[in-house]
Amino acid sequence: QAAINGLEEVEVVDKSLLEAMVNKVLGLEEDKYISSTWNTMLPDLEAAQEVLGNEKATQAEVDEACDALTRGYLNLRLKPNKDLLSSLINKANGLNSASYTAKTWAVVADEVIKAQAVLEDPEASEAEVKAAEKALTKALEGLEPVKAGDTTSIKTGDNSLTGIFVGLTMLSLAGLSLLRRKED
Repeated sequence: QAAINGLEEVEVVDKSLLEAMVNKVLGLEEDKYISSTWNTMLPDLEAAQEVLGNEKATQAEVDEACDALTRGYLNLRLKPNKDLLSSLINKANGLNSASYTAKTWAVVADEVIKAQAVLEDPEASEAEVKAAEKALTKALEGLEPVKAGDTTSIKTGDNSLTGIFVGLTMLSLAGLSLLRRKED
């Protein structure tokens, strides 16, 4: 009777939710997500895998690991599509500044610089990309052609904006090559 009374019930630990969450996260493609959010989630994934492999893990530990991994998964942010933004920048760069008034061209040039910064930012959110697209589109739509006899236009020989765009392009290419080397 003493032996029977001394028996302890073994706690049955359900790891099925944790296992399903780990498998879901392992099935994701890292390059589709903003790297800072992916790297923030990785420690939660590693901890969850340790708990899965631990035969002596309690239900509380399993639940805690599952909750942490779920929060990390929910905080992942997809990389936004920047194709339209890139296209708008290329369109603006292809325009002849001498064909438009200085005032309206200055607005476009300013928006191109801002849009280029968003395009090159690997942490840019979908909202930032959409805002840059909208601002650059509005600036392009606001361009006013130079009228005959208008003296407020930019001189034909002015290469200052060309230098800025060439410089930005070179920086973009250098940043892209560094990013690709990092990934390799």
